[in-house]
Amino acid sequence: MTQPTPATEHALVQEAQGGDSGGESTGTVVLAGAVNLAIAAAKLAGGLVSHSSAMLSEAAHSLADTVTEVLLFVALKRGHRAADARHPFGYGRETYFWAFLASLCTFAVGAGFSVYQGIETIREGEEQGSPTISYIVLAVSFVLEGSSLLKAVRQVRGEARSRGVSPRRYLRRTTDTTLKAVTFEDSAALIGLVLAALGLFLEHVTGNPLWDGISAILIGVLLIAVAWSLARANVSLLIGQSVPDSVREQLRAEIAGLEQVDAVPFLLTSVIGPGQLIVSAKVDFADTATVADIEAASDEAERRLVARHGGVRYVFLDPTPGDGQARAAAPPAG
Repeated sequence: MTQPTPATEHALVQEAQGGDSGGESTGTVVLAGAVNLAIAAAKLAGGLVSHSSAMLSEAAHSLADTVTEVLLFVALKRGHRAADARHPFGYGRETYFWAFLASLCTFAVGAGFSVYQGIETIREGEEQGSPTISYIVLAVSFVLEGSSLLKAVRQVRGEARSRGVSPRRYLRRTTDTTLKAVTFEDSAALIGLVLAALGLFLEHVTGNPLWDGISAILIGVLLIAVAWSLARANVSLLIGQSVPDSVREQLRAEIAGLEQVDAVPFLLTSVIGPGQLIVSAKVDFADTATVADIEAASDEAERRLVARHGGVRYVFLDPTPGDGQARAAAPPAG
């Protein structure tokens, strides 16, 4: 078994693991939280003055985002605690628990209120107040949300560039779900602002509050999509997501290429935190291999995986006959 040791960066595993960008992610989360808190207050004032459901929905959206950033901040701090006797693999997966709660907050607070407010406006209608302050709030909010998104996008591009992959592929595969959450939520915030502005404008031009209600519902649907996407990603990582097949085969090839190794019939990987991976394998050693040969090959496998693949933190190897894969996959007797 290996212990966490300094390792050179390897683009392949990092692409799957997302690297460990906790420090920069913390700054991104703090900025997003501060921006969203200020925007939530401004949107609430604008919504109350203009009697706009879309503006009130956007206020709920920003409030949900603020609570989300607090939960993501907690995720970063608690997930980066050092391993101890009770949690020998560390607390990395706790990051995904708090990030999952953040996605539930987006769904319950933001999406739930937005859809409810939109339906009530369509059913009951409401006379529109002065939309001027709402337009001003939306314009300022767009600038502030844009600045927060810009920081997140810069971080995504930098991380993707260092791994030689596209930003979209990095976001899809990264295990840094805090960065993914900020990027998705800020993107949704800008789209929500556009929807709110359209609802205000169409209601102002037509005098029909239906447009305001539809805008609020669309904002709610947008938040549901974001919450669902983030919840799925966090649940998968929380229960022990594997790396992609291409990465697993590269790890298998590293072990299979060692002297005295005939085959690697069975190999498992599991993410144990942002930028952290555990590797377990059954190894078929040559029939002529001595105990000393097996020990030397095991040490070399450990050294090679940790040194060449920046995401690997622990390696477990089990010497096994060539039929180890079949026996491992067979159901237990009885």
